[in-house]
Amino acid sequence: MSRHGGRTEVRTLRTTTRLNDYLDWPDVGQVCRLERVFRGNGKEMREVAYAITSVGAELADAATLLGWWRGHWGIENRLHWVRDVSMGEDASRVRSGSAPEALAALRNAALNVLRLAGVSNVAEALRANAYGGAAALLPRLGIMNL
Repeated sequence: MSRHGGRTEVRTLRTTTRLNDYLDWPDVGQVCRLERVFRGNGKEMREVAYAITSVGAELADAATLLGWWRGHWGIENRLHWVRDVSMGEDASRVRSGSAPEALAALRNAALNVLRLAGVSNVAEALRANAYGGAAALLPRLGIMNL
């Protein structure tokens, strides 16, 4: 059970290998069913998600898989959410050729440089660099020596 934002969340992951022989899926190891129950503001909501993994039951039980699943969303929130919200990636009008991939690579590089520098608030650091910080940022990237 976890609590955040005035909401309580309970996650239950169940796994099985019983379906492996019936699935036309390469290297299936287990089938998973994740149930999330959210309680907040006097309401209860329930979500169910399913997954297939190549990891067998002998290598990872349900608790281990649940930890990996949550860890994946940590990566999703730490990278993609920051690229979208702080860097406006979804609002970008660049949509053709290899330009979207090149810009995504530049955004990732900028995030990595900021995180390696120990930045905890990416939005604040981006604002600081936007207002004259480029003179310090470009040499740090090895692009220019000023």
